[in-house]
Amino acid sequence: MAEAPELNRIVRELNDRTEAKLAASSSPATILDRWLSMLVSQGGSDLLLVPGAPACIMREGAVRPMESAPLSGTDIEAAVLPALSAHAVNLYRENQIADGSYRISGLGRFRINLHRERGRAAAAIRALPTKVPLLSELHLPETVEALTRLPRGLVLIGGPAGSGKSTTLAALVHEINRRDARHIVTVEDPIEYEHAHLRGVVEQVEIGADARDFPAALRSAVRQAPDVLVVGEMRDPETMRIAVSAAETGHLVLSTLHTTDVASTVARISDSFPLERQNTIRQELAMALAAVFTQILLPSKTGGRVPACELLMLSYGARQHIRHNTLQHLHQEITMSKRKGSFTLEESLVKLIRQGHLEREEALVCAIHPEDLDILLKSESF
Repeated sequence: MAEAPELNRIVRELNDRTEAKLAASSSPATILDRWLSMLVSQGGSDLLLVPGAPACIMREGAVRPMESAPLSGTDIEAAVLPALSAHAVNLYRENQIADGSYRISGLGRFRINLHRERGRAAAAIRALPTKVPLLSELHLPETVEALTRLPRGLVLIGGPAGSGKSTTLAALVHEINRRDARHIVTVEDPIEYEHAHLRGVVEQVEIGADARDFPAALRSAVRQAPDVLVVGEMRDPETMRIAVSAAETGHLVLSTLHTTDVASTVARISDSFPLERQNTIRQELAMALAAVFTQILLPSKTGGRVPACELLMLSYGARQHIRHNTLQHLHQEITMSKRKGSFTLEESLVKLIRQGHLEREEALVCAIHPEDLDILLKSESF
């Protein structure tokens, strides 16, 4: 029989092994994986981790708590940091904010945003679809397909967070990819939709994994002679400058901005530059811009959400207004360029009302020009 000291040593080793197994079973990665598994099984779009609240899922625009105790910032960091790349972890340590992608075998891919709020860690994690959607599946107006047939120029897709900009962008890329034998390069942070090589060849560059930042990735991408250049998001003046320059020199450039309507989308570009550079960038933008498309997602009376959108196909008049910074007149240019496929947000809202998705009162809250909405609703010809 073992002596007492030896017996104590054996007991300690067994206890240590048991504690290690328990720790592994509740490791940060396992906790995050369990939350994400619940997110997917419940059909949610986002996992929200905020200090002082339990882990929550976002489903069809509503926040729903999971069965968990309130989290601390330390809990959130411990759960999320192991899922990020070394590059993203370093960014978080330096800047208190980082983006990254995370893949779980058999479950899918996720986009992680780890940030700070009131001095504590918080995170928003989005489930990324495994299949790139067709334009026809997004319930967008048919004229939006014309954006994929533009030979060159800058196409901006605007909308608030969660409005489906990235999904629309991916669907436009997919339409080009399956129809045309073109060289497509995407620059994203992180990659959201993974594109297969169909008729086209698609290179997808992820910031952090494949390139240091957007400007460096775009400079390299332009040298790869792409037919189509996709910029996941216009985040800084240097990225904007390179994208506008690429559109001027014959590339079709697609990108997104966090904006609400056509005028604010155009203004966001020029206003991002120092005052002494704004006039120059407006001249360049007036030449390079081909179209501006904005959208919001609204809850439908029939279930799910539907997009309300606005499209400006650039005309001579619109270019003049951009040059002279009279952006308040771009709304008129939309109505004057309907033959080119342009349409206003109010026209989109009226169609949703008549299709039974919205009530008039709901549409009026979203309309930028509510008086136009009322006129359209009274018109029998629309």
